Formats: sequence, C-alpha cells, structure tokens
Amino acid sequence: MITAQHARHCETMAEVRSHIDALDERITALLVERTGYMSQAARIKQDVTKVHDQERIEFIAARVRRMAADNGGQPDVVEAAYRALMDASIAFEHREFARLRQGETA
Repeated sequence: MITAQHARHCETMAEVRSHIDALDERITALLVERTGYMSQAARIKQDVTKVHDQERIEFIAARVRRMAADNGGQPDVVEAAYRALMDASIAFEHREFARLRQGETA
C-alpha cells in the first residue's frame, strides 16, 4: 500500500518538483489508459442517456475518498480531482459516442 508517508523528504523546491514531475509521468500514462476504457464504454453503451451515470459517479467519489483516507491522504483533494476527471471523461465519452455513431439513422 502506498501512503502519504511514501513521499520522500525534500530539502529544496527543485527536489519537490522533480518528484512531482516523475509522478506526473506515471499518472499521465494511467489517465491515458483510463481514457481508452472511456472509448470502449462509448462503443458498448447503446443509449446516450447512459453516458452520464450519477450513481456510478457517487460510488467512485466515495470509493476514492475512502482509499485516500486509508492511505493517509487528503480525501477532499482526491475527490475533487476525481470529480474533475469524471466530468472531463463524461464530456469525452459524449463526443466519442457521437463520433462512433456518425451517419447512423435513427
């Protein structure tokens, strides 16, 4: 389990930024992978009204809050980041849903 205590002690802002930059590389790769699943969701869902699933959003928000707390993190920060991520993901999925169905007749 990775906890907030895994953050290395830093003496300078250059060290802090170096560690953050390294984490950003890992986080970005994971977000790219996550977006690939959003493309698949857009393909699998047959009804555009299913793209925004408030129950799933609240489930994820509660889950990441719990995981953050369990790991000694800041639940409010993690939830806010995930809500922004989910909003952007839903917007992307709507665009993908429309793109995949271009030219289809109702």
